[in-house]
Amino acid sequence: MRATFKTVFYVNASKEKNGVVPIMGRVTINGTIAQFSCKQTIPKSLWDAKGNRAKGKSKEAQAVNFALDNIKAQITKHYQRLSDREAYVTAEMVRNAYQGFGTEYETLLRAFDRENEAFAKRVGKDRAVRTYRKYLTVRRYLAEFIRSHYKRSDISMNELSEDFIRDYCLYLRNEVGLAQSSVWIYSIPLKHVVTAAHYNGKIPRNPFALYRVDPDFKEREYLTEEELLRLTALYRSGRLEECTQTEEELRSFASIELANANYAQARDLFMFGAMTGISFIDIKNLTTDNIVEMNGSLWVVSKRQKTKVPFQVKLIEEALRIIKCYEPFRKDNHLFNISSYDMVNRRIKKVAEKCGISKRISFHLSRHSFAVMALNYGMPIESVSKILGHTDIKTTQIYAKVTCTKLDHDISQFESRIDGHFTTQEYGKRNNNNQ
Repeated sequence: MRATFKTVFYVNASKEKNGVVPIMGRVTINGTIAQFSCKQTIPKSLWDAKGNRAKGKSKEAQAVNFALDNIKAQITKHYQRLSDREAYVTAEMVRNAYQGFGTEYETLLRAFDRENEAFAKRVGKDRAVRTYRKYLTVRRYLAEFIRSHYKRSDISMNELSEDFIRDYCLYLRNEVGLAQSSVWIYSIPLKHVVTAAHYNGKIPRNPFALYRVDPDFKEREYLTEEELLRLTALYRSGRLEECTQTEEELRSFASIELANANYAQARDLFMFGAMTGISFIDIKNLTTDNIVEMNGSLWVVSKRQKTKVPFQVKLIEEALRIIKCYEPFRKDNHLFNISSYDMVNRRIKKVAEKCGISKRISFHLSRHSFAVMALNYGMPIESVSKILGHTDIKTTQIYAKVTCTKLDHDISQFESRIDGHFTTQEYGKRNNNNQ
């Protein structure tokens, strides 16, 4: 395909001052566009919009045209030099070369470094430190991949292709040893950086447009009611009259004690999440100001830190009991005095082991458990989505599991409703007239 290259000049009428306007330049290469200031001004009356230059033969017009011709010659020179060296040349590359700042072409790791630097400034505000660490990890994986497969320290953005992405994903799967679901997770930061580069005109095409990383989603884990009751039984420490489990179960759970207050708090926070659907960071951020009385009941009214989407949850008795329990330990007006996510997760895993729960448990499972229970008990998915603070109901649909218990219940209901509506006495009989 023949490359298209064009340099034109125009005036910025919006910056007119006393009849004088600044002159701007525009480079267009294969659909990419880059604009720049020519550092020249001209009376608006002297500008020829069709000819893209000053009109007339005055000294001022001649001086302006001479400067524009010189700029155009430099732009063309940089374009030719870059075309000889690079497989892809964008308008921004040529403009940067002409202006003499930054680099003439973008590289992948350099782009990642800038993204991570900007990300770090937002941690604790609207970005989580765990996500920032993930970006750092992806940057490290990419550097190792480029070094091992290309024998270089970096790679130009213009060299990125579907093959690069495919090989990188295979590297994560086969050499790093990640599961396919993790490969998908660690491809998201790469997609973000590459897509941004394409959007900003640094690369002519987005290799992710034609290549999709298969997430290979596994079924979301969640705790069953029976498993949640095990955790609850631990909290009640053998107080049989308050439990709803069988006597045999209660005896089993009563024998397991949580002498460590930190482990007890981790379990209680998990139960609070399972009763409300609120994520860890949003629970940590809850204050007494988030507790609002509506229609005679107490509600949590807040906004998700991750998405800034508002949510509201009615506090059921179990959740209120946990809040009340930790009221004496509050700092400032926060409902709970909570340590780090990783620390709470480690404690929850220990509690799960004591309960005989073999699932790969983490705090986020409490949110999954709430969603599954709510949907299984007939709560409309729209309501569940609102409670969870999802931006898209498609996210909520991930939790819409059809368990065997619910399936049995639904089929039984169907059976009871159609029972007797159809007669079976004619089944198996033949119409003799058709023999």
